[in-house]
Amino acid sequence: MNYIYWLFLEVGLVFLIPLLIILLTTPYLIRKLTKKGLVVKDYYKKAETMVPTGGGIAIMLAALFSMSINSLFYKFDAANYVALNVIMLFGIFGILDDMIDIGRPAKLVLMYYCSYPLMQYAAGSTVLFPFIGSVDFGLFYSQLIVPTFVLVAANLVNMHSGFNGMSSGLSAMVLISLIIKTLMTGDINNVTAIIAITGATVGFHLYERYPSRIFWGNIGSLTVGSAIGVMIVMKGFIFSGFIMLLPHTINFLMYVYWRARKYPQVKFGKVREDGTLEVPNNLTLKWVLPYYRNVTEKQATYAMYAVTAVFCIIGILIPG
Repeated sequence: MNYIYWLFLEVGLVFLIPLLIILLTTPYLIRKLTKKGLVVKDYYKKAETMVPTGGGIAIMLAALFSMSINSLFYKFDAANYVALNVIMLFGIFGILDDMIDIGRPAKLVLMYYCSYPLMQYAAGSTVLFPFIGSVDFGLFYSQLIVPTFVLVAANLVNMHSGFNGMSSGLSAMVLISLIIKTLMTGDINNVTAIIAITGATVGFHLYERYPSRIFWGNIGSLTVGSAIGVMIVMKGFIFSGFIMLLPHTINFLMYVYWRARKYPQVKFGKVREDGTLEVPNNLTLKWVLPYYRNVTEKQATYAMYAVTAVFCIIGILIPG
């Protein structure tokens, strides 16, 4: 009982400290980014609205500060620092991607190697599949599945975005679901760094939710997306993690179909006079509901939350 008490105290502090840091410092960051002109257009507002972007750097810094402060009182598993290193590499890559257009092929190759430090810390090489049983992938798991899964998760989060608060909200849901599953099935000590990222993400979402006061940019999506991938491979949640990310995967496959058919590339829709969304097609998951129904940006975002919530619950409950 005493161990459980101290464990939940540690987890609580690691989660709450970055959350509070984000709540206290983001208003300053919003003013600073706006003053520097680091703003982008919010396309789903009737009046022209410019929103500061690149706020994801706050998630990186808050998580680092949380781990630094808490390390004075707790001895963290070495795997946490490896995980944090990988996540920060993805975040730094996001900073570069926001500054210059690296290009998708180069981006995929370079980010693949960002997760190589995780190889020796991945949870064995066996994956549990429902109805099939355990499958041992051997070296194939550490050499290919681990770096690929982190890379794919980061890019899925980066792509499944576009509405106020959608990406950060979905990411927070997936991370919290993974933490719950870890508490139910295994040791939490080697993923406290991910808990710090989760706390910072929840705090940031309160500013990015509709109507957004700040966007997290590629810095945020790649940082948090890689954190999701890192936690999945470190805890061996390959199948259940795939289920939780299934809406993100469907969105990606819709994008592949879009490109394969060579339809015109359109990044944003418009807003009608009544505030509902007008989207050009139904070839991305967030546009499916607005394409067939007159809904607002907020309603479309909540629909995406509901879909991901269902798959997160399934992912928590099923083995693997």
